[in-house]
Amino acid sequence: MAMAEAEVGSATTGLGHLDDAAALPGLLPENAESRMLSAVIGAQRALVFSRIGRFTEALQLFDEIIPVLESDAEENALPLSRNLMNRALVHMNLNTPDAALSDLRRCIDLAERHGLTRIEGKARHNFGDQSQLVGDIPAALHYYEQAARSYEAESPGWLPRLRLDQGRALLTAGLAEEAARQLDEALPELRRNRAIQDVAEAEVARAAAAILERDFPLARRLATGAHRRFLRRGNERWAEVAALAKLRATATEALDSERRPPARLPVQLAEQAARLAELGLRDEASVARLLAVRLNLRRGAVEAAGEMLARIPNPRQTTPIDHVMLLRLCRAELAVAQGNSRAALAQARAGFVELSRVRDRMGGLDLVCGTAVHGQELGSLATGLVLGRARGNAGARRVFAWQERTRAQVYRYEPLPEIADPVLARLITEMRHVQRIAQQNRLEGKSVSTLEQRYRRLQREAGRLGWYTSPWGRPRPVATPDEVAAALGDRVLVSLTGYGDRLSALVVRDGRFRLVPLGPLEETVEITRQLHADLNVLAPDQLPAPLVAAVTQSAEKRARLLDRLLVEPLADAIGDRELVVVPFGPLYALPWAALPSLRGRPLSVAPSATAWRSAATQVETEPVVLVGGPGVPGAIGEVRELRSVYPQARLVDGEGATSATVLAALDGSALAHLVAHGAHEPANALFSRLDLVDGPLFAHETTRLRRPPERVVLAACELAMSHIRPGEEALGFAGALLAGGSRTIVGAIARVGDQAAAQAMTDLHRLLAKGISPALALAEAIAADPLRRPFLCLGAG
Repeated sequence: MAMAEAEVGSATTGLGHLDDAAALPGLLPENAESRMLSAVIGAQRALVFSRIGRFTEALQLFDEIIPVLESDAEENALPLSRNLMNRALVHMNLNTPDAALSDLRRCIDLAERHGLTRIEGKARHNFGDQSQLVGDIPAALHYYEQAARSYEAESPGWLPRLRLDQGRALLTAGLAEEAARQLDEALPELRRNRAIQDVAEAEVARAAAAILERDFPLARRLATGAHRRFLRRGNERWAEVAALAKLRATATEALDSERRPPARLPVQLAEQAARLAELGLRDEASVARLLAVRLNLRRGAVEAAGEMLARIPNPRQTTPIDHVMLLRLCRAELAVAQGNSRAALAQARAGFVELSRVRDRMGGLDLVCGTAVHGQELGSLATGLVLGRARGNAGARRVFAWQERTRAQVYRYEPLPEIADPVLARLITEMRHVQRIAQQNRLEGKSVSTLEQRYRRLQREAGRLGWYTSPWGRPRPVATPDEVAAALGDRVLVSLTGYGDRLSALVVRDGRFRLVPLGPLEETVEITRQLHADLNVLAPDQLPAPLVAAVTQSAEKRARLLDRLLVEPLADAIGDRELVVVPFGPLYALPWAALPSLRGRPLSVAPSATAWRSAATQVETEPVVLVGGPGVPGAIGEVRELRSVYPQARLVDGEGATSATVLAALDGSALAHLVAHGAHEPANALFSRLDLVDGPLFAHETTRLRRPPERVVLAACELAMSHIRPGEEALGFAGALLAGGSRTIVGAIARVGDQAAAQAMTDLHRLLAKGISPALALAEAIAADPLRRPFLCLGAG
């Protein structure tokens, strides 16, 4: 009754029930049974204390009770294991992770020996919390999934709380979208259960995700509701954390705005920091002060900002990486305000070293990508500083070096050998099956809504497993300016960057580095979006001639505008050389070959100069794999026709084009040509897919090939598209292949008609077979009709 009242009503009422219960053992004779009853009542009181944030009192009670239970550990296995687990949670909240780990190990040992499955599942859940506390996010997510499997069988009511903790781990990794989905899944169930503490904690976490996604009204609304719930429960510590979440949303919105922040806001944050510090919430107090520092700097109050920054302690081992990077950002911004650019850049360098250490511990591609968000503002500050100070060749070299520090980190890692996870394999097989049935039902005019819901559920489950079952290996070093210049040879590298409202290009040619100002950023991005839309409209094979003429006129006009903004200012710098382009953000979708000045010019697009240099090595020319998927008019004929170009090629088509057969054929191939329908999945890029006979082949599966194909040609719609994550990390089907070790990918960045694709691919392969490089072969293959053949050469050309 005490626990029920404390959870859904008032903690004070719950503790009152425990006062009544505490008097009852005294009515019994003094013996082991009465002592055990007193211990149980004390343990319940400790648990209520821990749930309302009175951790020191909770720990004192657990320390008194556990020795009583240990007097007969085997007889008391259930209450002892439960209380060891609960004390571990208190240790985590008091920032003593080693003590928490010791209690959890003892708990699991007891649970395994005595068959306490529910307790074991809960302890593994808590192991996830402990791993999260010390920054090991892949281990945390692994333990959470172990616990989830136990909960599904034994305690499904505990799953929503688990999803809350998973969401927090994903926020630490910078995956705001994924965290939001987890929390949105958990909140309705928590509300139905009337688990007020968990509901309010989930609302605080969801507010943090909303801040990362720049939805400030939602963040404030959630934080306000959580604050009311915590106050109703008497949980002062968590109430102040919720109040900070609301202030953080307002402060971040003010920092995003070009207007001068109101004077009251840094004062409110300083007052909030004092309240948090009194409650022992050191990291949260530091965050409040750091936000106040940034606001004071924005207001020009440099002295006040410096005084406040000096009061913030150095991070601890368990301080979250986003807090560490915020501290580095504040130190850098203060140095800039004091006119000390060198000190600001030193803070940025140190911050990226710390971020790299965290990234190197991450698991799959999603987690490696996500961490980039924590360094986004620091990288932007550093880039702005070096751009502003860049003069001549030496200054441009410094800009290049900073760009490479902050770009496309995911492509620097060498994949580890595959970790076989039978649950993940089962989920992917089931997803393939569901997608195939859904496609059949669509063709037959049947409803697919239930199947689509099932597919999305399976995708979420498989995505969760992918966070830790696909770890990435050791990082390759960032390429130096001299290494890139030497690898380029006669090529010219153009690395684009946006700062403020302007675009700039850093050009590397013949060992020289040069900065060239380009057009307005916002205008360039908008025209790129419009041109991309035009190309999608032009894609179908059988369009009415008037529509083709109208859309072609629109696309050519936009291509000329982009040419004027992006290429004309570079004319002297790039000459007529082959190009390597490193874009950013929305310019990944730009069809470069459609720009008049670049038609017919060999060009490759790479996520970073480091990634391009890693890929730009001599490749093998055999064996060749030709894959023809189902449902593409002329697809099988196309791949069979290519046998005349590659007589020794392995042909996989017809009923034999299954996902398993295709994956096996890709492993170890020098060149793979894949003609099939495909789909880019912006919400979860690693589940972008190629449709085969037995269902989709997912990008996620290609990342674990033992020897990925050296070159891949994707004759399918949109599979060169990327989902741009915060921090300018690009992921998609082609990106997964590049990250997995493939050196060159040819793919479409917009929809493409079957006839146009077949013609472009035939021309491309006839040139490739003669030994012509992919960039030059593709340039010639699409020059005849670049608007209907929107293919790019990604990676090394």
